[in-house]
Amino acid sequence: MTRIELEIPADVDAEVDHLELTVSGPEGSVTRRLWYPDVRVSVDDGAVVIEADADDAKTNATVGTFESHVENMLYGVTEGWEYRMQVHYSHFPMQVNVEGDEVVIENFLGEKAPRRAQIRGDTDVQVDGEELTLSGSDKEAVGQTAADIEQLTRVTDKDTRVFQDGVYIVEKPQKGGA
Repeated sequence: MTRIELEIPADVDAEVDHLELTVSGPEGSVTRRLWYPDVRVSVDDGAVVIEADADDAKTNATVGTFESHVENMLYGVTEGWEYRMQVHYSHFPMQVNVEGDEVVIENFLGEKAPRRAQIRGDTDVQVDGEELTLSGSDKEAVGQTAADIEQLTRVTDKDTRVFQDGVYIVEKPQKGGA
């Protein structure tokens, strides 16, 4: 039997509703479905408890994965996650703007039609000239939004040594071990 307890910080609330763990704190709220056979997640005495009856390798790996997810949720609602991206162009000056729940990239390699990437979850995107800052409490939503923007400006049909235009992730969040 495996049992892991993760202490909940003082300014954070956590609750389990069926299979979904919701963690709320000063930076926001994150909900995640945590389910695997013979693995239980509960909130008990100011701690998130992950228990498993089985002791095989897959179950133990899943318990470790759940532990990482909960740690990332706790860190996200207290500190927040932040990615930094940079706009790079040498051929055509491109414009990056936020319109509603989309990031719009205009004039990429001289294209007439703008390219659009969906902003996922509660991610906040700030554009300051050539730099983008993406922040939020859900690590996966912030990271996937950054990856979508980077993939949107990927050059596939030209020599990438010459055409290095794009929007690139230049700084990812660093947290001890995550």
